[in-house]
Amino acid sequence: MKIGLIFGMIVLFASVSFLQTTFAIETEQEPGPPQIPEPGPIQEPIRIPDPAPTPNPFPGESDSDKVKRLIEENDNLKQQNNNLQNQISSLKNEKSRLQIEISELNNSMQNLKEITLEQIRVILELVNQLKETIFEKIFSPTIQL
Repeated sequence: MKIGLIFGMIVLFASVSFLQTTFAIETEQEPGPPQIPEPGPIQEPIRIPDPAPTPNPFPGESDSDKVKRLIEENDNLKQQNNNLQNQISSLKNEKSRLQIEISELNNSMQNLKEITLEQIRVILELVNQLKETIFEKIFSPTIQL
């Protein structure tokens, strides 16, 4: 029985390895060249339609009128640019003033913090002195009795 089982295992192992090599050989084959497709009917290219002429945005306006209008628009844009530059400079001045004010307020806060800490130290010292005084004046004579 053992010999039959061992023999069966060997045959099974040999057949599996044979099948693996067979499948490996089949997968290693190179594919053939692709078939050349048949030519289809020739299509005519799509033509771009002729663009319509653009209409004049300002009909009935002569060249001198166009120049005057463009000069006025240019002057208006220059004025707007000057106004915006003035606003920028005033905002920069305001920003620097606010930064100075912030630094002054930070210094004031730091000074107040130092003063508060010093006051707390003084209060704690006074509390310790009061505690010592109370202990010496009230509890000390009572304990000596």
